[in-house]
Amino acid sequence: MKLNCDLGESFGAWSMPVEQDIMKYIDQANIACGFHAGDPLVMKASLTLAVSHCVSVGAHPSYPDLQGFGRRSMVVPADELIAMIQYQISALQGMAQLCGTCVTYVKPHGALYNDMMKSSEIRKAVMAYVAELGKGDLALMVQATNHNDALRREASTFDLPILFEAFSDRRYTDEGLLTPRGITDAVLNQQQALEQAEQMISQKTVTTLSGKVLPIDADSLCVHGDTADAVDIARKIRAML
Repeated sequence: MKLNCDLGESFGAWSMPVEQDIMKYIDQANIACGFHAGDPLVMKASLTLAVSHCVSVGAHPSYPDLQGFGRRSMVVPADELIAMIQYQISALQGMAQLCGTCVTYVKPHGALYNDMMKSSEIRKAVMAYVAELGKGDLALMVQATNHNDALRREASTFDLPILFEAFSDRRYTDEGLLTPRGITDAVLNQQQALEQAEQMISQKTVTTLSGKVLPIDADSLCVHGDTADAVDIARKIRAML
């Protein structure tokens, strides 16, 4: 199992402090593309760091929502959503090439990610957009659930490679999705995150807020860069792995 983190999420004078320290512990960096966070300087700095630590690069596109950090769902016409997603990925691809690396996968951010997991219509649309742009060279990262086989079948219709991820620092619902951040205990503290990560790694299961145990088979484990103690959590999960 690999370890990934959402990065490149500073913007202008607002700085996310973990970038320099967490990169040494992760395998995959999901880099913001400017629509929920990030700007050209931040993107370039994140890519340079990823190259120096031999970390794989993923595009982290979102709805156009700088004020809400991409965490507000939007109803967007299909042609506009296609252009927005492909624009963001293309921007990171161009910057990555300049920095001597390449984008190997796409992980939608925030509300776009949650909408993709809840709606087969949105999910298939995102698969089509990524497949069209990547032509087999880009994988799509989605949330690991007990429906992984069905998601693989969906992706195969687009000849799209797929990666499954689990979340070390987020509480799960009984449906296998993420508990909304507005609900108490949706974001785990360090001890809870480490216990959940150990369970995911060793048992391939997760315990939900109600105590239900669900199977979860993931290729990669996520630590959010804006989670409290993110660097320490990543360091300790790296030791587990």
